[in-house]
Amino acid sequence: MLTSNVRKFMDKKGKTIRDVSNATGIAIGTVHRATHDATIGGCQLNTLAKIGGALGVKVKKLFDETEDHTAGEAADDDGRN
Repeated sequence: MLTSNVRKFMDKKGKTIRDVSNATGIAIGTVHRATHDATIGGCQLNTLAKIGGALGVKVKKLFDETEDHTAGEAADDDGRN
């Protein structure tokens, strides 16, 4: 599961979704999706790279990967159940 940090960086830079959209040429709805945990995983890397560029951060800083404990049985270390 991914956790979005986009809003955190936008707030630090004093940027709105519209500001980021205007700076990147990315649709407002797409920037909005990047700000939410449930939908950032659907964003393309090149989209996140543009957002990161507008915010002055690397793509890997825009999200954190966390374990999803609601997906049933825990997987073994090799990814199999």
